[in-house]
Amino acid sequence: MNTNHHRLKLLPPEVDYTLLIREISEANRTLGNLTGLLANIPNPGLLTAPLLTKEAVASSRIEGTQATIEDVFKYEAAGKVTEDNSKEQDIKEIINYRTAIQVAVNLLEKRPIGENFIKELHSILLNSVRGTNKDRGNFRRIPVFIGKPGATIENAIYVPPDSSELPGLVSNWSKYVNSEEEPDILVQAAIAHYQFEAIHPFLDGNGRIGRLLIPIFLYKMKVIPYPLLYLSEQFDINRDNYYAFLRKVDAEDDWVAWIKFFLVSINKQAVETQNKVNSMLNLYKITKEKLSGFNSQYAINLLDIIFENPIVSFLTIKARLNARSNQTIYNLLDKFKKEKILFEIPRAKRNRTYVFVDLMEIIE
Repeated sequence: MNTNHHRLKLLPPEVDYTLLIREISEANRTLGNLTGLLANIPNPGLLTAPLLTKEAVASSRIEGTQATIEDVFKYEAAGKVTEDNSKEQDIKEIINYRTAIQVAVNLLEKRPIGENFIKELHSILLNSVRGTNKDRGNFRRIPVFIGKPGATIENAIYVPPDSSELPGLVSNWSKYVNSEEEPDILVQAAIAHYQFEAIHPFLDGNGRIGRLLIPIFLYKMKVIPYPLLYLSEQFDINRDNYYAFLRKVDAEDDWVAWIKFFLVSINKQAVETQNKVNSMLNLYKITKEKLSGFNSQYAINLLDIIFENPIVSFLTIKARLNARSNQTIYNLLDKFKKEKILFEIPRAKRNRTYVFVDLMEIIE
């Protein structure tokens, strides 16, 4: 391939909707089912926390991090210490991703999705991790190219637009993201995701920012009541296709193949999320029933804590449970262990650590 920068066309593209009718209706239908389920949940925060961590792990894995969801929860339970430095870097990237989504939800109240919005998220994503020297919070000022390890610009798979074009392209992208002209919002999400990745505005972190913007956009457009539909898991499972269909738009202007792939991913993930949410609600109900005999005012609070963090330590519980004494917490933990709600992880004597196995099995 030559070294010419990709000439990126402005949005909106011409898309033949007649070729997408089936995928559009199926994706919207399954998403509607998920939305109906979420609308009736009294405390969605209980579900969002573990599912958001799962998304952060999947999105970071696409970029090559090795840490698992269990690693992240253990790290947090241990008070953010680990022996393994490279794994700690991975875990911090995952936690930053999760934080960026949480901040994005709050930012939506103050500003539209646009240049400042994405720069702020980028600054969080690359905070104190491998990307600190990657000009965090700023658009790239130098040419970049995408290729296999060791590739040069001559044999690059893709050469994003020159940095001088970024302001115009990002401004066109944000105008499109905030417009209500596109007949279908899910199609709009697919187009916006492609264009963001093609613009490649940052030196690093473009893939992750682009993926976290999907649930944020769907939430902003009121397609889902909480930003709970995360596509990274599907993109990770079908990683080769994910990249191949993005490249097909670059090379052949083939929007339909990419949008179909995106809509099918939404469809699968909506079904998957609905199943997980149902399992989690069911688990919450069953576990709550077990607590009725505990005769402790703190039991339900501890249940909420382990739903948000399925791996906890004595210290993380103590920080969140305003219990009268350490002994009160130990007595409660003993009851949770006896009922097989929590299992103690051996080895950690000083700061005992416990895992909520039933929940880990649902989300892993």
